[in-house]
Amino acid sequence: MTGPRLATSGCCASAGDAAPASEAQRRPIEAPYVVGTVSTAVGEVPRVATELRFTDKLGSWKARWAMGRMHYAVEPGLYAVGTPAPVSPVLVSANYKMSFDRLRSQLGGRDAWIMVLDTRGINVWCAAGKGTFGTDEVVGRLDAVRLGEVVEHRTLILPQLGATGVSAHEVKRRSGFRVVYGPVRAEDLPAFLDAGMQATAEMRRVRFPLRDRVALVPVELVGSARRALFLGACLLLLSGLGPGGYSSARAMAVGSRSVLLLLSAWLAGMVLTAALLPWLPGRSFSAKGAWVGLALFLCAASYEWAYGGLFGNWPTAAAWFLIMPAVASFMAMNFTGASTYTSLSGVLRETRVAVPIQIACGVVGAALWLVGRFM
Repeated sequence: MTGPRLATSGCCASAGDAAPASEAQRRPIEAPYVVGTVSTAVGEVPRVATELRFTDKLGSWKARWAMGRMHYAVEPGLYAVGTPAPVSPVLVSANYKMSFDRLRSQLGGRDAWIMVLDTRGINVWCAAGKGTFGTDEVVGRLDAVRLGEVVEHRTLILPQLGATGVSAHEVKRRSGFRVVYGPVRAEDLPAFLDAGMQATAEMRRVRFPLRDRVALVPVELVGSARRALFLGACLLLLSGLGPGGYSSARAMAVGSRSVLLLLSAWLAGMVLTAALLPWLPGRSFSAKGAWVGLALFLCAASYEWAYGGLFGNWPTAAAWFLIMPAVASFMAMNFTGASTYTSLSGVLRETRVAVPIQIACGVVGAALWLVGRFM
């Protein structure tokens, strides 16, 4: 997710266009998370707090709900934590503020440098896949902040999830800095640093627990709500069609049930798929979502069998048998871009296979639903 469709404006320096003055000297430091400066050989470097304030937490919550999410970023450049010296470690981060906040919040009581790349406001894993958390940006940012004049060592600690975008040997060849990949999770950084930058097998393991999966749901809900409501309004309007012409009473009676079924499939495709992901059959998100949609249809069919009045006739029942799994499957596929479960090639392959099937089910289902209006 959740994930992952972020952008912001910014200057992306390259190895050949670094200005004589360092970014530390010319970059404004009025950001709320900046609590002072550290003097270096290249000028003043902003010192950032390691304790997240209410405004930081509120900003993350708003980004989760797609409020200002496209501009939730910090300015690229060099930052300090504590009172770092030329021998202090250098950690590299994306300029997506949630990634930056997660990193600095784990460095309380430590002295370190943070070099923030211009990833266009995209988180580390997604930016690595898109190429903005990449070799060129690392090398260019090293020159732009003149890091070689700030620290005595030549070691960069990069997040493991950024490894797909960075060629460590190329960074070494072009800049002289050695790349060490840190742990997957920021909370493991203190133990990683204390162990002499040695990661355990558990630190290398990529997990996608319930908390992380559910955290992706709000932005998907907001991002797709407009389309879901538009389709619901269309169903409500078309439900008035039937023998003898158009009936507003029929539109309200049939339409309310149709909207309920549609929105249930829409919600289930995101919420239930995220919550039940490890236990749903199949490997692809589209298949897992389809199972959720099918289970929801079976619940609706059980209600129809026990009480009646939900479908009304067999074409309508057949329509929802196709529509509900298709809708849930399509919504579940949003997680392909917000989860470390997938790769770029896997996403493309799944999309090529699943989307035509979803469209076919949706079109045939809509046709059957319209036939049901006249029976």
